[in-house]
Amino acid sequence: MLTDEWRTSSDNEHEPRDRAARTLLRLMFDAAVASADPLKVLPAHLPEPPGGRCVVVGAGKAAAAMALAVERAWPDVPLSGVVAVPYGSAVPCERIRVLEAAHPVPDENSVVAAREVLAAVEGLAADDLVLALISGGGSSTMCLPVSGLTLADKQVTNRLLLASGLDIRTMNAVRRRLSAVKGGKLAAAARPARVLTLAISDIPGDDTAAIASGPTVVDPAAEELPWDAIVTRLGPALPARVANLLRARPKASPAPTHGKVILVAKPAASLQAAAELARQHGITPVILGDDIEGESRKVAQAMARGIAPVASPTVFISGGETTVTLGSSGGGRGGRNTEFALALACELKGAADVWALAADTDGEDGINLGAAGAIVSPGTLDKARTLGLNPLDCLERHDSGSFFKALGDLVVTGPTRTNVNDFRAILALPKNAKL
Repeated sequence: MLTDEWRTSSDNEHEPRDRAARTLLRLMFDAAVASADPLKVLPAHLPEPPGGRCVVVGAGKAAAAMALAVERAWPDVPLSGVVAVPYGSAVPCERIRVLEAAHPVPDENSVVAAREVLAAVEGLAADDLVLALISGGGSSTMCLPVSGLTLADKQVTNRLLLASGLDIRTMNAVRRRLSAVKGGKLAAAARPARVLTLAISDIPGDDTAAIASGPTVVDPAAEELPWDAIVTRLGPALPARVANLLRARPKASPAPTHGKVILVAKPAASLQAAAELARQHGITPVILGDDIEGESRKVAQAMARGIAPVASPTVFISGGETTVTLGSSGGGRGGRNTEFALALACELKGAADVWALAADTDGEDGINLGAAGAIVSPGTLDKARTLGLNPLDCLERHDSGSFFKALGDLVVTGPTRTNVNDFRAILALPKNAKL
C-alpha cells in the first residue's frame, strides 16, 4: 500500500515521505491519461456499421490510436481512409493509413495529409459513412492554406500564435479562417455521406468547434471576434496576406454542417479518475475545475496563495489550458506546465509538506522539450541553489524546462497518443501529521 511508505512525520525520514508523495502524484497523472485511452473509450460510441462504404479520416495526437480502436471494434467491416498524427504518435493500422506530420508548426507533410484526407471523402454516396476521428494537434498535422496563402504564411502565423498568450479558442479561430479544411470544410467535402465525428476534447469547456480547429464543425460565432485587435496582438511579423484576410469579413457565412459530434473523452473525466485514485490512498481530492485558463505563472501564483493549512492529506486537482506570453526575445526550453510548476515553486518558497505535478496529458509540454511537465517538492528551490540555478531568473527567461531537467524533476512519458489537455495536482499534507 502506497500510504505505508509515508506514515511518518519525523525529520529523519523525509526521503521516504518525498518519494511517496512523488509516486502518488505520478500515479494520479497516469490514471488521468489512462482514462482517455482511445482503445478503452472509443468503441462504446461507434454506431451500427453502415450499409454502404465506411471511410475513416482524422487528425490529431490520438487519431492513430482512435483508428486502431475502430479497426479492432469492427474486424469484419471494410474500412478505408487516412489519419494524420504528429511525428512519433503513429501506431500500426491494417486498413486505415497513418500519416505523420509536424506539430505544433505544420510542415509539407501536413499539407500532404490534408489533401489525402479530402481526397478520401470525395465521391461518396448518401448511404456511406465518414468517421472523423479528431483530437488536439489536428490543426497542425492536417494543414491546407486557403487560396492566396502559402504554407510559409501558416507557419509564421502559427509561431506567432504560440508566443502570443492568446487562449486556445482564439488561436483555433484564427487557424480556421486560414484553412481550406477546418471550420466544417471537411464535413462539407464529404457530402452527401453521413458524417459522425468522434472527438477527444483538449479544449476548456469542450467546445467542439475548437478541437483541432473543427474540421467537421462550423462556428459562426467565431466570425464576430475582434479581428483588428487579434492582428495587432500578433504583431508586425504577421504576413500582410494573413492580416488582410483576418481583417476582412467573410464573403458569406459558413454553411451549417450535417452530422453528429460525440466526445468520447473529456478533461473532466480524467480529473475524476485521478481523484478516485487519490481517495483509494486516503487522500481527499478537491477538483478546482477542468477549464482553468490564464497566464501560467499567474495561475500558479493564485493557486499557491490559495493553499491553506489542511486538517487531512488533500490534493487540489485542476485541468484546462494556461498560456505563456513570450517577449520579443523569445524564451528558453519549456512549456506552459513547466512554467506553471516553476512559478508555483517560487511562490511556495520551499513550503514544507507541499508537492505538485503539472503536465500535459499528450506527453509533450512545449516544443521539443521531450517531457510532459514537471514535479515540485519542498526541496525544489534548495536543490536549485545547490546547482547554481536562479529560479526567478529561469522563470523570467521562460527557461523552466531547462530548470527542471537540471534538477531531474521532469515528467517523461513519451507520446501518450491521447490528449485531454493539462493536468495539475497540488498535494498538501498536514504539518507533523502521521498519514
